[in-house]
Amino acid sequence: MASSDNPAHRPLRSFGRIKSRAIKPRQAALFETLLPTIALPDPKAGPIDPQALMPGAAAVWLEIGFGGGEHLAEQAARHPDTLMIGCEPFLNGVGSALRHIDERGLKNVRLHADDARDVMTALPDASLDRVMILFPDPWHKARHNKRRLVQDETAAEIARLLKPGGQLRFVTDWKDYADWALEKFERTPGLVWLANEADDWRTPPADHVITRYEEKKLGDTPPIFLDFTRA
Repeated sequence: MASSDNPAHRPLRSFGRIKSRAIKPRQAALFETLLPTIALPDPKAGPIDPQALMPGAAAVWLEIGFGGGEHLAEQAARHPDTLMIGCEPFLNGVGSALRHIDERGLKNVRLHADDARDVMTALPDASLDRVMILFPDPWHKARHNKRRLVQDETAAEIARLLKPGGQLRFVTDWKDYADWALEKFERTPGLVWLANEADDWRTPPADHVITRYEEKKLGDTPPIFLDFTRA
């Protein structure tokens, strides 16, 4: 998924506001002290080697749009030998994630406070063991569907990045987005849907982490869990 500095050739933004309220003083301080030590290299400056970010990492996971960072931090705590790359353009969410990382003393998280698609472009083929997209902005008005993160190009890029046997998890609480994403992922060469029966997409996976956002139940359906593997 090629990127360009020419605005005419940039992908449409798949996210809304960059900041909704003033960032709390403690979180603002972490932007100055913690973030520079765990920030990803600028993906527009050249390729990113995940193994160089955490030598000896047993696996590399990418969370696209980590919200407030609750899920990212919990998974990082559960899997200290796994490099967790998190991307989130919403600065209040980044501030919240920094607080979680700081409080839990996590050493295996790297953040990108901007569009995940730039990071994806900079990562090498078959470099990820898992990609997670949890409750992305639904853009549920038909005229806005083109702004959804999940498009054919994004799906193909995820397939490129996953190792054979790697996992993709997509979760949404909007029926239309679930149908949209399933269609895109199922027609992407290399991605295989793991569901065999309805409970496979209705029941939270054993390792799912419930966040405050999920508890708000803002969508039109209970969460739908779509898990795929890279053939």
